[in-house]
Amino acid sequence: MDWSWLVTLICPLMMIFMMFGMRGGHSHGSQKKQVDIIQVQNELSELKEQNELMRKQMATLSSSNHASAYAKEKLNNVDN
Repeated sequence: MDWSWLVTLICPLMMIFMMFGMRGGHSHGSQKKQVDIIQVQNELSELKEQNELMRKQMATLSSSNHASAYAKEKLNNVDN
């Protein structure tokens, strides 16, 4: 029995099957990537807010430390 016709038929059928399989896989992947991008953007904006809050807290602590140091210096000058 000659099986060569089967091989020539299988090649195009497999190619069509793989093309449809890849096209379907890419559409699902792009939706997942879009969700991932949105999630990363949300996390980034939360981190930016936390960063800004920490900067304000550091500025407050820094200014209170300078005020404390200034007050201590004045007290030392008064005692002398």
